[in-house]
Amino acid sequence: MATTATPASDQPEPLGIVGRLTNVFFAPSKTFSDLNRDNSWWAAWLLVSVFAFLFMFSVQQKVGFEQITRNEIAASPKAQEAMEKLTPEAREQRIQMSVGLTRGISYAFPLTILITGAIIAGVLMATFNFGLGTEMSFNTVLAVLFYAWVPGILKSILAAISLFAGADPEGFNIRNPAATNIGFFLSRADHPVMYAMFSWVDVFAIWYIILLGIGFSCVTKVKKGTATGVIAGWYIVCAVIGTGWVALFS
Repeated sequence: MATTATPASDQPEPLGIVGRLTNVFFAPSKTFSDLNRDNSWWAAWLLVSVFAFLFMFSVQQKVGFEQITRNEIAASPKAQEAMEKLTPEAREQRIQMSVGLTRGISYAFPLTILITGAIIAGVLMATFNFGLGTEMSFNTVLAVLFYAWVPGILKSILAAISLFAGADPEGFNIRNPAATNIGFFLSRADHPVMYAMFSWVDVFAIWYIILLGIGFSCVTKVKKGTATGVIAGWYIVCAVIGTGWVALFS
């Protein structure tokens, strides 16, 4: 009796959580294509948050929140000028208030990441849906964004390693903790505009842009080059605004 062969399914094998996270590094198209099946984002957000906590733990152990505050003041001539006008008691009180604020923001990293991601996802969803005619849901956009951010855990690891390897606490810059951009090698106090401009030219930022381009092309019919161009365009706009702000108020 003749048997009929069952045709192989064209649908890719569904990925588990571990598969999604690892494929971001080795086969990102697989991860982002799987979002068409299940657009959950919590695993990526949780992983990024955990490594952010680990990084802040290393900062607390090797630098301390008070030293971070003093470094921020030292990097801003205007902040130094304002502190010099205060009495020693008021100056110390101001520093301790800033230390408390820095500590609170650090411990709230998971919430900060979530809120930041939601804002960016809203902008990108509007850009693609209204500008390019796609029909992505907010959840899908958020999932693409958080999975594109997963490689950022490597930056957290690099920064933590540098601290435990003996980086100078007084020279530590919480805003730019790893040597992944040219701005890292410039003085924020002496060359604020140059520092701001070149800090945007970051290896991980470029990686995120490429991953986002791949991600949005996988969940829509937009070509990869077009999607990457849109993301890069928004990034350049943010870089220009950020650098311009520093130029005006530094």
